[in-house]
Amino acid sequence: MTSTNTSTLTRSTDSSQPLVPLLEERWSPRSYDESATVTDAQLDAVLEAARWAASANNFQPRRFIAGRRGTETFRKINENLIGFNAGWAFRASALVVGILETESEDGAARPFAQYDLGQAIAALTVQAHAEGLHVHQMAGIEAAGLSAAFDLPERFVPFTVTAIGTVADPSQLDEKAAEREVAPRTRIALDEVVLVKE
Repeated sequence: MTSTNTSTLTRSTDSSQPLVPLLEERWSPRSYDESATVTDAQLDAVLEAARWAASANNFQPRRFIAGRRGTETFRKINENLIGFNAGWAFRASALVVGILETESEDGAARPFAQYDLGQAIAALTVQAHAEGLHVHQMAGIEAAGLSAAFDLPERFVPFTVTAIGTVADPSQLDEKAAEREVAPRTRIALDEVVLVKE
């Protein structure tokens, strides 16, 4: 990191309604401080938040693999990121694989596994922000490669990877990524998202 422009490190929404600060300030950087670390306590806290997320029928069909930068686990995860993601995620302090449990040990289907994993990652994201960290969720992964790297049973399917770390100045990114890092945050208008409200 050659320079620090604090205006690019803190971003907020242009929301139509007031939100709690943790949601207002959350965003997904690609530029991470590669000298920053995540403590045991911080990593445990974000994983605990994921563990306690809501779950359909309380089946909890989600599992996680977490690796901190410099570990063999981190290396295996990073090697299974696709293209653009591999160009920046290596600087994150930790990478977490979000895994779907598609069926129970006795073969019962887990049809809401994607929904449950999404809830868990959302909880992880909010807790990370409370810990002073930022996350970036990625779908661009080699699921089969991750399964092989960690010798996962067939019923465990890697679905996402989440980068966790301390945000850094976007100048370390390539030009295209740096532009995206500082572009205005946008969302579809509320009246387009909510189809019926009365």
